[in-house]
Amino acid sequence: MIIALSVLGLFLIALIALYNRLIRAKVKVRQAWAQVDAQLQRRHDLIPNLVATVQGYAGHERTVLDEVVRARSQALSISDPVAREGAEDALGAALGRLLMVAESYPQLRADERFAHLATELRGTEDRIAFARGFANDRVARYRELIDTLPGKLIAGPFGFPREHLFALEHERARAAPIVDLGG
Repeated sequence: MIIALSVLGLFLIALIALYNRLIRAKVKVRQAWAQVDAQLQRRHDLIPNLVATVQGYAGHERTVLDEVVRARSQALSISDPVAREGAEDALGAALGRLLMVAESYPQLRADERFAHLATELRGTEDRIAFARGFANDRVARYRELIDTLPGKLIAGPFGFPREHLFALEHERARAAPIVDLGG
């Protein structure tokens, strides 16, 4: 009887330890996604100033400016980080086009405010990439816990959700780049 109770006690302790490990992993995933959201919000906060600065020099490039504002608005309207992925990609592409337009205006490139905003935006894009990679790492570790035994036996009955990875490889990223060497 004592042996059976000891075995049962050890089993319960192991079950509690594994449950707590799953909880910690889930919290770390949520924290990592919160960091992605914080960096995305930083980018969103920079955009109005960037658009206003470019508009002062290149106001007739209205379609590009409108596209950035529209893409930002759409991205902000989606709360789920995985669902927001496409909208954030569209915003990144629109920002890239805006910066390409800015290259056509030497006065704008020389503007200190624009230079500062462009540098901040580049730094923010790097932070976003890092935060997404970190979040993917956390999700992968969490999935490893809930998809393998004995975690799988606890994750299902206790309702641990299957988190999604942020897809870093998109069709345009897989396509071969076009390189023009001027000849």
